[in-house]
Amino acid sequence: MLRLTELKLPLDHAADALPAAICARLGIAPDALIEYVIARRANDARRKSAIHLVYSVDIALKDEAAVLARFSGGRHVQPTPDTGYRFVTTAPAHPDSKRPVIVGAGPCGLFAGLILAQMGFRPIILDRGKVVRERTKDTWGLWRRSVLNPESNVQFGEGGAGTFSDGKLYSQIKDPRHLGRKVLTEFVKAGAPPEILTEAHPHIGTFRLVTMVENMRKTIEALGGEYRWQHRVEDIDIETGPDGTRQVRGLHLQTGDYLEADHVVLAVGHSARDTFHMLYDRGVHIEAKPFSIGVRIEHPQSWIDKARFGTCAGHPDLGAAAYSLSHHCSNDRTVYSFCMCPGGRVVAATSEEGRVATNGMSQYSRQEFNANSGIVVGINPDRDYPGHPLAGIALQQHWESLAFVAGGSSYAAPGQKVGDFLAGRASSELGAVIPSYKPGVHLTDLAQCLPDFVVQAIREALPAFGRQIPGYDHPDAMLTGVETRTSSPVRITRGKNFQSLNTARLYPAGEGAGYAGGILSAAVDGIKVAEAVALSLTHTQDHHSDVR
Repeated sequence: MLRLTELKLPLDHAADALPAAICARLGIAPDALIEYVIARRANDARRKSAIHLVYSVDIALKDEAAVLARFSGGRHVQPTPDTGYRFVTTAPAHPDSKRPVIVGAGPCGLFAGLILAQMGFRPIILDRGKVVRERTKDTWGLWRRSVLNPESNVQFGEGGAGTFSDGKLYSQIKDPRHLGRKVLTEFVKAGAPPEILTEAHPHIGTFRLVTMVENMRKTIEALGGEYRWQHRVEDIDIETGPDGTRQVRGLHLQTGDYLEADHVVLAVGHSARDTFHMLYDRGVHIEAKPFSIGVRIEHPQSWIDKARFGTCAGHPDLGAAAYSLSHHCSNDRTVYSFCMCPGGRVVAATSEEGRVATNGMSQYSRQEFNANSGIVVGINPDRDYPGHPLAGIALQQHWESLAFVAGGSSYAAPGQKVGDFLAGRASSELGAVIPSYKPGVHLTDLAQCLPDFVVQAIREALPAFGRQIPGYDHPDAMLTGVETRTSSPVRITRGKNFQSLNTARLYPAGEGAGYAGGILSAAVDGIKVAEAVALSLTHTQDHHSDVR
């Protein structure tokens, strides 16, 4: 088959327009087209008066070689890429090897476990939290009753932080082996809508994610994998040899148990702060990495739809409009939108008592009233938290604690209207935008729980964003703080064999280890790490050219 890309059609094109456009583009008769399959669909809304749908299609032709020769050198007609997944080894585990252990059941741990199970290695998956439906009840306990369970919340438990998000499944990672396709295919098998295989910006939403992670758990268990819930790792047993080399030997659990392990995948997520401290204390190499701090902003979704799509707003083929914004400020800081959730809500995302952190979430339908996004400012260790690998954690906790106090010390979030924020005055009443955050918003001045340079940068950026999206800086738009957990503040450094730089058979993975950002990239990293573990378990080699 051949892949034809960048095929544009009007938004309301007829059903038979696509095959006709394929034939016209290729200069072939209709009977020369045997079949076609949509590989990708996006929209081009740069001109609101003439929005187009943009297709990539895989086509079977009577004479593909002739067509390919005519378009030789062009980038829009190519052989269809092979996106099938192939296991890196079919060898059994070495008899002396123990079952691999995965710490964390988020997207990274889930796919590391799935790949290892599919290869027959019967992984053991540990998670400090609970199964997803019990975890959901605990999460609603915070949102509805202001009761936090530090071990079962938005951050911890089956599915990881991505379960309570927009469920975005796109990424800008380099993916030459099409591992992202493997992720999407497994999600569809587990109950995701098939459209995620073709949409340019696929998403799932929380309710569907809950069922999917349950189904994937059942698949892993049916293949011999094992889950152990409410098993937080308290300590790691590392053996140091006479030559100073270090290798993991086991894990001490909060249950009091000791689990022997000679291959451990660390997929702990970006909020496992106590685990980061434990690893640092045990000498595992960790370094500080950049992350971002800011707020959540909310507008009525109808405002964003109209600004992005004009008179086409509400069209079923467009759905709820999204956006991506960035502005470099005069104080040499960059402000950008993060984790934009169309038709969603702002949620309480803390995992620690006496702290407030926010995130965004939406369902597959994206039909709730408000659009929300993080508006965050990039920060870096050298400039903002030098001197210690874990200093970024302390910085996050400091501002989350101040946000808790600013919100009334009840897990309500501090909030402020954009007009008041720009004017430097506390808000005292709501305007046209009703905040969605639960358990509630306490109106105040957000400057008391954000660094001065963040306040300065966001005040400069909001009017600039308003010039790009009319109404974005509307005085009644709502800001809710604080957004601190944009990514891990640390990187657990690893080598080309995916093992810790100074601790053999310890595999830092995913977002918490600093190697991913979002569901898809974390899942892809889980696959890569699982492959490295498999090669080591079979004594094939510690690094394989295909594992990259």
